[in-house]
Amino acid sequence: MNTGEILVLFFSIIMCIPTIASITKFDIWWVRGFDFPRIQISFLTIVVMLAAIFVYDFSESWHFLNLVALFLSLIYQFTKIYPYTFFAKKQVLAYSGNNPKSNVSILVSNVLTPNKRSDKLLALVNKRKPDILLTLESDKRWEEELSELEKDYKYTVKIPKDNLYGMHLYSKLKLENINIENLVQEDIPSIHADVILRNGKSVKLHCLHPMPPSPTESETSTNRDAELLMLGRDVDAENQTTLVIGDLNDVAWSRTTRLFHKLSGMMDPRIGRGFFNTFHADYFLLRWPLDHVFHTKDFTLIEISREPSIGSDHFPMYINLNHEPVAESINEETDNPEKEEKKWAKEKIKTADPLVNKIDFSLQKNI
Repeated sequence: MNTGEILVLFFSIIMCIPTIASITKFDIWWVRGFDFPRIQISFLTIVVMLAAIFVYDFSESWHFLNLVALFLSLIYQFTKIYPYTFFAKKQVLAYSGNNPKSNVSILVSNVLTPNKRSDKLLALVNKRKPDILLTLESDKRWEEELSELEKDYKYTVKIPKDNLYGMHLYSKLKLENINIENLVQEDIPSIHADVILRNGKSVKLHCLHPMPPSPTESETSTNRDAELLMLGRDVDAENQTTLVIGDLNDVAWSRTTRLFHKLSGMMDPRIGRGFFNTFHADYFLLRWPLDHVFHTKDFTLIEISREPSIGSDHFPMYINLNHEPVAESINEETDNPEKEEKKWAKEKIKTADPLVNKIDFSLQKNI
């Protein structure tokens, strides 16, 4: 075995580790961390495959086995990200009518607490003029600097925090039945409310920002997974028009987010349209989609866009939807969860020992 073969074998093993780790259900932060960079892993696997083809003379059986292992790893990674490419069928149809009273536009922005460029976010809001603005990681200083928005955004929910989990909701549309819940952890809030569209339609709105699995925040993904799965379990997508927005600290193609879709019946307008990678804004080659807008199937899509940087480590995410009841029969269906998936979800929620065993929207809090 020459030096070239040794190097290719070494990097082949390295590139197979993320796939092996992803197949497991371990929730340790470094294992679940492999869920994020699937685009980058796929690209690097292709590079190692090309190197193997160039270096190996295929006189040994392990040369073939090495290449097959890389190919299977690539197939696994690509099947996870494929729905978010332009090659896949769109899950949500584009809006083709003209009924502005049924429209709802949303801007989601993780502002990064130490970021001082509130002027950039204000300029973006003035340009896009969303009906709803959700800021994450916003503290008291951000609240004060965004206070000028309140002349146009009459309805607000303010939760300033210094722990990177502050949250502020600004709405031009009427908000009713506002709840602030700590679903899993005392210091990590979520907002739940009814939004009244201009045509009088009531829409359930859920705003989340769970803690990510990382060595500096949470050693496992259990609490993050539980918060999302609890909501997926309790959302009544068949009977209640619903929006779920926020920085979920999870990628669109993870096991947890895919199970959330199955449990809730919610739709992802990015499917068939692109990745819309929102994090990390400072590193072009290390980006993945962490900021999300999910909706029930009675919406069609007017526009979706990743917005320019506002100085945060996240790009803002903008979406404009039209409530169109007929869309329920023409949008793509989501898959139903399998028995094993339901069992896994129950175990996650039980292991997290959430503060609230189910989301109780009868506990109304006026802000």
